[in-house]
Formats: sequence, C-alpha cells, structure tokens
Amino acid sequence: MANDPMSMRPDDPRLPTEPRYARRADGMKASEIRELLKVLNRPGIISFGGGIPDPALFPAAEAKAAYSAILSDPAQMTAGLQYSVSEGYEPLRVWIAKHMGSLGVPCSPDNIVVTSGSQQALEFLGKLFLTEGDTALVEAPTYLGALQAFSAYEPRYDTLTPEKGNRTPQSYQEVAAKTGSVKFLYVVPDFANPTGETLTVSAREGLIDLARDLDAPIFEDTAYSALRFEGEPVPCIQSIDVARNGGDINRSRVIYCGTFSKTLTPGLRVGWVCAAEPIVRRLVLIKQASDLNTSNINQMVMYQLAEQTYARQVDQARALYSVRRTAMHEALLKHMPQGVTWTKPEGGLFIWLTLPPHHNGSALLKRAVEDYNVAFVPGSAFFTGGAGANTIRLSYSLPTEAQIHEGVARLGRLLAD
Repeated sequence: MANDPMSMRPDDPRLPTEPRYARRADGMKASEIRELLKVLNRPGIISFGGGIPDPALFPAAEAKAAYSAILSDPAQMTAGLQYSVSEGYEPLRVWIAKHMGSLGVPCSPDNIVVTSGSQQALEFLGKLFLTEGDTALVEAPTYLGALQAFSAYEPRYDTLTPEKGNRTPQSYQEVAAKTGSVKFLYVVPDFANPTGETLTVSAREGLIDLARDLDAPIFEDTAYSALRFEGEPVPCIQSIDVARNGGDINRSRVIYCGTFSKTLTPGLRVGWVCAAEPIVRRLVLIKQASDLNTSNINQMVMYQLAEQTYARQVDQARALYSVRRTAMHEALLKHMPQGVTWTKPEGGLFIWLTLPPHHNGSALLKRAVEDYNVAFVPGSAFFTGGAGANTIRLSYSLPTEAQIHEGVARLGRLLAD
C-alpha cells in the first residue's frame, strides 16, 4: 500500500501518512521573514524584520467609505461580489496605464494585467518563462520572495553585478547551455530589498544591453520605487527601454511589476504587470488557471483609493519613513561596534548590515530574540548559494524612532558581546 510505512525508504522524510509529492516540493522552504512575523506579538520585542508598512498610514476612512458606497449600490454590489475578467477591473487598469505614462511608459490598458500583489506576478512570470534547468539571472543578494517564486520551477541561478559590470553575454550563455538557457534577468532597481541600494542609470542601460544580447526579458520589481526621500529620481528601466524602441512598449523586453502594497495598503492584495501585449495575454491565461481573477471588490476599492489618495499617501509615506531611516542611521553610528558597515539608502524600507567575518546572522538572530528582545532578518536568506552569513537586513518601516534607537542599541550590545 502507498501509505504502508514498510514501503518507504529509510531516508524518506515523509510521515507514513503523507503522499508522494512532486519533486519540486522538496525545494520549497519557509520564508524566514514570514516565520519571523510570528514573534512580533511577543511582549517587549522590537522587530526590524519584515518590511511591513505602518498601519497608521493606511487610508482606512477612505477604504471604509469606498466599500460602503459599492455595497450600497445594487449594480456596483453585483459587480464587486461577482466573478470578473482575468485582466482586471477596467477603470483600475486605465488608472495604472495613466500612472505608467507618468513614469515615461506610454501604454494602454491592454498592456496591464492586475495581480494579487506583485508576489503573484513574480510567481506567474516564473511559471511562464522557466523550464527545469533554465537559468535565472539575479543579484546577490536579492529579494527572498522572488527566489521562492522562481525556485518552484527548478531553475539554476547565476549572478548579476550591474554596478560592477556584468559578465559577457557569451559567458552567461555558455554556462546556462549545460542545462537549459538564460530565460530572464530579475532586479529590484530602486531601494532594493534587501540592501536599500538603487541602480544608476548606466547600470540600468547595461542591463538592457545584456538582455538584448541574451534575447531575454528583464523583470523590473518596483515595490519601493515611489518611496524616494532624497536624491535625484532615476528613470525606471522600462521607460529607458521603451524610449530606445521609439516609444513602443510592445517592442520592449522589460516587464514591469508594480504594487500598491507599500504606498496604499497591502491588505487588498492588488499589484500589476505592465508589459508588451503578447506577454500580457499569456499572463492572463495563467491568471485564469490560477485564481480566475483578483477580488473584484478589492480592485474597485483600490481604484477609488488611487484616484482619491495616491499622491497624498505617497507623500505621507515618504515623510514618515525618511524620519525613521534617519533615526536608524543615527542609532547605527552611535551603537554599532567597529567593523560593522551598512548601506545608506535614499528611500525604501531597508538598511543592509555587513558584520565582521566571524559573525553569523542566523546564529545571532536566536540570541537576539531570546536574550535581547530584538529581531532582524539574517542576510543569508537573500542568497541562492549559501553566501552572506555575516550580513543582516534591518527594516525601519514599523518601529517608532524611540524603538529604533533602543533596538539598535540592543543589537550593538549583542554584537559587542
């Protein structure tokens, strides 16, 4: 029998009652960030873990009014609570297309598909492009959620170094050809998760050149791009590529992944993809097979929030997170022992610490939580090959200024111990 314990190999990790899973299930691992969220309710804990927006910024009154208006109108109520088209709520797609135009990407709603957050967009793109053994080019470190989304499709990873000059296209192709081919380049170009760093214009242009030579798309993950506190704005990669192609988005290799999670609210789970129409049409087919459509009432509410509050919400978020970023910089300067270095982001939610080589972030986390009541994310979670043991990521989005100073002081004592 399939569940007979005697029929299982001695080294099989399954319980006797578990079925035989697909091979790719063995590679599925819990997110260290999501697991870390479980400790947030512990009394006295100061968490620099997840990059969670401050709920004080959420447009709660406007959201309540929008839901009430929709549910009070019979026609809107029916539309909001019914199945809908997989592409997304049309007025919202029109708004997003206009927003993309303001970023230098002229497009139409046909270039937009609404997703359940940008995380779903990454999972769909992995499904669309990756065959087992294909190569995904990513930075090291890079966003953990992207690695989780892509790894389900069993790629191999190779490393992008945009600011230092990437390897030649031939080098990437020769290594990739052993198991497949190079399928895409993935970057978080603005205030990156986890480092907080931003790619220069020359680095973005270099990525476009590399993508052209590899005949591969670029996935541009822009979750934090609106949260700039200082410095000069940098054009998005898609706008540079569209301009190179005579203003025609349907000739662009760049696939833009956007979200409202960091600017309006993550709870409605509304993101989008902006891309050439043939790519959007294929993503719509994947959407149909996955969840049919993103919650229509949530899209309707998000449309109203975007229309009424987007600029105001972005300004408020920038102001709040700028103060907290500055507080963390000051606290790090005051409390970090010699040998610790960190990034100095001009926006976003994260600061990346590099510790002396003998430190291990994962080992430190256990002591930090148990003995110092402070939490962070070990940096090794953001690498594909086990590197980054002596790095950690700190988020300043949720703790107050006083908590930031106290939490960093605790970290300083831990590192000095």
